[in-house]
Amino acid sequence: MALPDVTRTPPAIVSDGRRARSRSSRAKIVSAMLDLVAGGDVSPSAAQVAEVAGVGLRSVFRHFRDMDALYREMAEAIESQILPILMRPPEGATWQQRLFDIADRRAAIFETIMPYRISANVRRFDSAFLMEGYRRQLRLESEALAAYLPQAVRADAEGARGLNVILSFSTWRLLRHDQNLAPQEAAAVVRRMLDDALARWPQG
Repeated sequence: MALPDVTRTPPAIVSDGRRARSRSSRAKIVSAMLDLVAGGDVSPSAAQVAEVAGVGLRSVFRHFRDMDALYREMAEAIESQILPILMRPPEGATWQQRLFDIADRRAAIFETIMPYRISANVRRFDSAFLMEGYRRQLRLESEALAAYLPQAVRADAEGARGLNVILSFSTWRLLRHDQNLAPQEAAAVVRRMLDDALARWPQG
């Protein structure tokens, strides 16, 4: 009876090794995408991602069928960072105080996601997926704010929309990116605009 060839690697171990290498390559690709965007490249190419990740271009598209799929993975990675901040209920004895807490929290969130959201916004006109993601973000911002507004304020459509603009990512990007303000300066402007806007409603 022939003895088993103990020098050969069992198929299960070979398969596990391939899966591990595949997961490693995928993680390197996502990390490279995040690094490129964080470094200021708002629209990196697949070739650039492959070069930074240290993998072949074919490997990028073996893991991600197109750049939209890679952007989706990037969005999920970013959401995992900001979700704990976003889900914590705002603090404050009055609804106005809670809005200031939301303003401070959004400043931290927007500062974290700014390069990635700018990157997605640049590409959204060529991508149905990114355009839908953009519209979803706007809805979430508006709905999250409306949840903490009194009925009388929600009924004031113009006033409520004004609050939404003040606390939006677009306003934060304009202050930080277009006006080149430091984070603390941008946060101070947002708080000043919010304070002025809230003056029209009674405290409580």
